[in-house]
Amino acid sequence: MIDTAFVGSRSVPFTADVERGRLRMFNEVVGAPGAEFTDLDAARRAGHPDLPVPPTFLFGLDLADPSDLLAEMGVDLDRVLHVEQGFVYHRPAYAGQTLTFAPVITDIRARGALEFVVRDTAVTGPGGEPVADLHQVIAVRPASRGGEGA
Repeated sequence: MIDTAFVGSRSVPFTADVERGRLRMFNEVVGAPGAEFTDLDAARRAGHPDLPVPPTFLFGLDLADPSDLLAEMGVDLDRVLHVEQGFVYHRPAYAGQTLTFAPVITDIRARGALEFVVRDTAVTGPGGEPVADLHQVIAVRPASRGGEGA
């Protein structure tokens, strides 16, 4: 059982650079609508200073969290299932910016044999302005007896 005392635990805020090449590749793979997501000239003609960042890209940057909070909570990553994600998007972010991520564990609960961990992350831009609030839920499967995840 994951100790619910971890609710409210915060990782040390960390920064991630929005690299244009990585962002362009992401936008191509997910089929972001419009040339402004993959072509710098088209982005500038559309009034953007650089390629815009779709909110789902922020979840990929959030994976750069150097903390080991799940391990501190005793969560074995082999037993983790992604359950849910959502976001509130406050303002556009662009390639070339450095964004700050401030994660916090906001809930831990059990339902049946599964335990759920809720993590919310505030993303801010170079001037500290809010960019997005990320929300994600993971489920932690119980360890099997003598087999996988034991």
